[in-house]
Amino acid sequence: MSEYDKCLIGKLVLKGDERRKKKKRKLHKENPNDSKILKPEIDYDASKHGGWAISKDFSDLIGAVAIEFRENSYIKALENGLISLGLPHLHGEGPHPEEIFSVLPVNGDKISFKSGYGKYLGIEKDGKITGRSDAVGIMEQWQPLFEDGKMSFLSEIGSFMSINPETGACTASKRSVAENEKFKLRCKSLKNPVKNCEFKGDLNKLEKDCVKKFQKFQNKKLRICEDGNEQLERAEENGSFHETLLDRRAKMKSDRYCK
Repeated sequence: MSEYDKCLIGKLVLKGDERRKKKKRKLHKENPNDSKILKPEIDYDASKHGGWAISKDFSDLIGAVAIEFRENSYIKALENGLISLGLPHLHGEGPHPEEIFSVLPVNGDKISFKSGYGKYLGIEKDGKITGRSDAVGIMEQWQPLFEDGKMSFLSEIGSFMSINPETGACTASKRSVAENEKFKLRCKSLKNPVKNCEFKGDLNKLEKDCVKKFQKFQNKKLRICEDGNEQLERAEENGSFHETLLDRRAKMKSDRYCK
C-alpha cells in the first residue's frame, strides 16, 4: 500500500471531459484620484428655458439676454417700437427673436438694452417704455439691482421698469420695487456646452464643416440643407446659430445626433 500512497489522488476524469480552469475575478480597486475628478455641473433651470440661465452678477450682463417677468414669459419688442409682455413659452423652449435684447455697458454700473430692430429701450414722457431711440441718452440708461435671484432696473429719473399684469404694457412710473418690478435676466448658459464646430468666416463653410463632423455618410456624399443663408444670418444675430445648424442637419435625416 505504501506504493499507492505515493500516487496523487485526484478526481476521476473520463474520456471526452475537459477540465476548465476557473477564472479569478479581479476586484476593482478604487482609484484614490477618482474623488478629485469633478463632474460637470448641470443647470437644470437653464434646460427648462432652452439653455438660458439666470444672470446673477453684473459680469453676466453682456451680449444677448432675455428679460423674464413670469415663468417662461419674456418682454418683447414690437415693430412699432412698443415694449410688452409676450405669451408664455412651453417647457424647454427659449425666448423668441423679438424677446432677445443686446446689453451694452454704460458708465460703469449702468447698462442699455438694444432690441432686435436696432433701437434702444427708453422712457417716453407718459412713462411708457419703448424701443425707438437710435442712440443712448439719459432715458436709455438702466441700473440693475440684484436681489434673491431676481433684479430690478432703475432709470435715471428714479423710477423702476415695471409690467402691468393686466395689459402687459411695460412702463417706468413706480418709485419703489414690488412684485411687478422684479425680473429675471437670462443669458445663454455656459455650463455643459455642446461641443459644436467653432469656425469663423463664411456661413456656408461653417455649415459644411459641421456636416462633415457629424453626418453619417451615405455613398460618400454630403447632404447639406438648401434653405439658404438668411436663416443662418438671423440665427447668428439672435444667438441661436448652433441650434439652427442642428435643425437644418435634422432635415437631412443623416446626422448621428438627429432623429
